[in-house]
Amino acid sequence: MAAADTPALMLNAPLVATRLGYPDLSGLDLLELFAFVFPARFCVPTPKGLADALELDEPTSDDTVPALLQLAAGKILEHCESEEWAERDGAWSSLQSLTKMRWPWAQILAPHIRRPERAEKWLFAKLPEWEETPERPQPAQISIPDDTIEAQLDHLTGDGAERRQGQRDYAKAAGKVFEPRDKRDMPHVLLAQAGTGIGKTLGYLAPASLWSNAARGTVWVSTFTKNLQRQLRSESRRAWPEQRPDGSRPVVVRKGRENYLCLLNLEDAMQGGFGGRPAILAQLVARWASFSRDGDMIGGDLPGWLGTLFRKRGISALTDQRGECVYAGCPHYRKCFIERSARASAQADLVIANHALVMVNAARGRDHAQRPSRIIFDEGHHVMQAADSTFAAALTGQETIELRRWIIGPERKNKGRRRGLAARLADVASYDEAGGEAVEAAIKAAQTLPSDGWLQRLNDNEPWGPVESLLAAVRSLTYARDESGGQEAGYGIETEAAQLPGNFVELAGQAESALAAIRHPLIKLGVRLESIIEDAPDWLDGQGRARIEGARHSLSWRVDLLAAWESLLNRMGGPSDPEFVDWLSVERSEAREFDIGVHRRWLDPMKPFAKVVLEPSHGVMLTSATLRDGEDWESAVAASGAPYIEVQPQLSSAESPFDYASRAEVLIVTDIKRGDLPALAGGYARMIEAAGGGVLGLFTAIKRLRAVHGRIADRLARGGLPLFAQHVDPIDTGTLVDIFRDDPRASLLGTDALRDGVDVPGESLRCVVMEGVPWPKPSILHRARRAAGGGSAYDDRMIRARLAQAFGRLIRSKDDKGHFVVLSAAFPSRLLSAFPPGTPVIRLTLDEALQRVSEGVSGKARQPENPGITLDEDSIPF
Repeated sequence: MAAADTPALMLNAPLVATRLGYPDLSGLDLLELFAFVFPARFCVPTPKGLADALELDEPTSDDTVPALLQLAAGKILEHCESEEWAERDGAWSSLQSLTKMRWPWAQILAPHIRRPERAEKWLFAKLPEWEETPERPQPAQISIPDDTIEAQLDHLTGDGAERRQGQRDYAKAAGKVFEPRDKRDMPHVLLAQAGTGIGKTLGYLAPASLWSNAARGTVWVSTFTKNLQRQLRSESRRAWPEQRPDGSRPVVVRKGRENYLCLLNLEDAMQGGFGGRPAILAQLVARWASFSRDGDMIGGDLPGWLGTLFRKRGISALTDQRGECVYAGCPHYRKCFIERSARASAQADLVIANHALVMVNAARGRDHAQRPSRIIFDEGHHVMQAADSTFAAALTGQETIELRRWIIGPERKNKGRRRGLAARLADVASYDEAGGEAVEAAIKAAQTLPSDGWLQRLNDNEPWGPVESLLAAVRSLTYARDESGGQEAGYGIETEAAQLPGNFVELAGQAESALAAIRHPLIKLGVRLESIIEDAPDWLDGQGRARIEGARHSLSWRVDLLAAWESLLNRMGGPSDPEFVDWLSVERSEAREFDIGVHRRWLDPMKPFAKVVLEPSHGVMLTSATLRDGEDWESAVAASGAPYIEVQPQLSSAESPFDYASRAEVLIVTDIKRGDLPALAGGYARMIEAAGGGVLGLFTAIKRLRAVHGRIADRLARGGLPLFAQHVDPIDTGTLVDIFRDDPRASLLGTDALRDGVDVPGESLRCVVMEGVPWPKPSILHRARRAAGGGSAYDDRMIRARLAQAFGRLIRSKDDKGHFVVLSAAFPSRLLSAFPPGTPVIRLTLDEALQRVSEGVSGKARQPENPGITLDEDSIPF
């Protein structure tokens, strides 16, 4: 009641509200004040993290936190009066806007921020413009001697660093990727297994930095997680300076468009597009944009917690989520963060990207000369997963309505600055008759696509148009045939696209014709735009030319998308294509439908990957700590895509230097029954208490994670053991990991994203607890791949890889030690090879496991005292 009635001083209001069960709690949130005064600065959003950021004494207990919050507020306000305040520029003007919005901190801040002598420039006036640069010449063809690579590795690791032979062999193997290739479409391919602790980042950066410097070419390093991107950016400073003498950056982090701030969206938000609390967020984002390194909102220097303070999805609304960019038609085009990043990457020595962007860039990059040719895929075990998504086709309600909006633009009462084809190409529509007719034909044909309210119409059995009618049939048939059990549980449901009734096939044909009617005028428009560029009319100025170039790229993408949908529907009712897996689905969350569609995936997505990514490249390296399954290279080679282009990849293996036998134990708890939720929750709570925090709890289902968290969070908090959880706490995953890393007594519950992307060395992570074996989801797609991949052997390889990745979270440095606990007896012995050789594996009761966890790992190998406990793999039951 006090928190609701009084504007209380607090830290992370949404989190406090969640813990109190009071959804609309507001007040003086110190995180908002920090974001205003120190934009683009890092701070862990906890009392300890705030104290560290402000150089105050850390709170010794919960009782001392209120006094800390008052001290922190005073220090931040005092800093606003200091001449050393580096982020003063723009603060006064922003505060005037925030005062009108009744931001709680505005009146408190006002006396501490003096009015500038000169009017402050608006954000959009002071951001620097990017400049066009000449195209980089093709790289020189060179070879790098092994001794040169070793010398560079010594330089990067520094004087006094331990000489690790495994790292040196790994670096020399990586150097072979940069050799000149002998035949067209035959790249050098290296598969490199590198155990945790081998130092693989510097291992491949050593030859990469030598090659880029000598050949004047660009190396792309691709990751699956943003955490590794941050680590790479930090490590790369050993090999490259922050800036070249001309001011350009040799190292660039490149991400998809949806990660960057869209200045046009921000301007719209600041000029009335956002109201209430989201309008305050827009002002704070504008403050950040003035000082941001690169405008990266997701994993960059924007605090990950900022968007979560404002409940609604304000951050995503400020990015280009829907491919709505108007390119040169935007008034902020020359200042655009996305365009700046793309141009910087064309001149960079090292581009740090993610797997999906590398594949998309290879498949449909706007400039063929800038497509990656020397690529290192770190976290290479995820390349197939990324390829699976990149080369997929999905004709769904959500996808079709996005296409409709892209072609037609805003309709009826829809707000926003979305622009249809007619608005994007107004000059073409006005001055070029053929182009104008093509635009009109596309808009007319797009009227047949689903529009707002389509889900309700399907629910009422009143579909409108051929595509909605098909989606209604998909929905009806999926509910009729699904046997997954998801209907009762509230999960998404699916059925294979086989043995389809005649009326369904007829509806698919009608939808295919409707899509073709959209694609044909778009093709004509693309041809017309190309001819306008080649033979420029008098009315085409430089800005118009750039706008048409951008439109051509967007058109090409949509034409390809429509062609993929047509191909998908053309197969309905006919013989199945053995290279693809097709199915129908109704996507649901807690029994609420949110999308319906027809899906197609490659049976082996590495086939298009090989053609699109490998074949045009000169050198490609896939590396990971879990690239192969045990000692078996066969599955790793098959999963690389190399066999599809008849390339025999080079193989390299470097074992981890860590002493797992004495630093870790795997404990398999045998007395928690499957499906016994109270026992599972009790096991997690007691394990966290025994470890004194520092536990990473991994789940295979969000529903169970939430149930366990709800049962144990209060109990642990009362014992001084903070518990945080994905899908429960209103905090993004990256910030949750930052909080976990910063507090050795905190524990964190999560799902797949935490199994793969967490790097927390030291005391903060002492124990990993899994609820059970991470069995694959029995989907239609998995069933098909399982049949093609060897049945149960395919499943076992997948599960062992997941277990190895989860175990890899535990030991991140030579001084780390801890326990890996599985709260389930159903652990087949054939999966134990997932763990490093020599790691003790012990089957025991929960009480026995708690005793071992509370005692900690001694640092030397030991045998279990209880004769009933065994290290024999065969004794572990199925």
